[in-house]
Amino acid sequence: NKLGLYEMSGNVLEWCLDTFSSEYYSKSPELNPTGPSKGELKVVRGGAWSFPAERMKTYYRGSAKPESRNNFIGFRVVRPV
Repeated sequence: NKLGLYEMSGNVLEWCLDTFSSEYYSKSPELNPTGPSKGELKVVRGGAWSFPAERMKTYYRGSAKPESRNNFIGFRVVRPV
């Protein structure tokens, strides 16, 4: 895609270190928004295999408690090539 990212949507939601707030992204910086400094929920993003098409976007952000476990939340392992 235009971001140079591959397979970001459709497999599982990706856990992010960012803290979630439903209001944060409407007023956040465009470059690397990290979320509020405190909060109970973490960001999950990218869409999962069981989601409707309108939520299958790299910019989709949802939320989950850190202790959440299910078959549509995962993480991405990244290393330099």
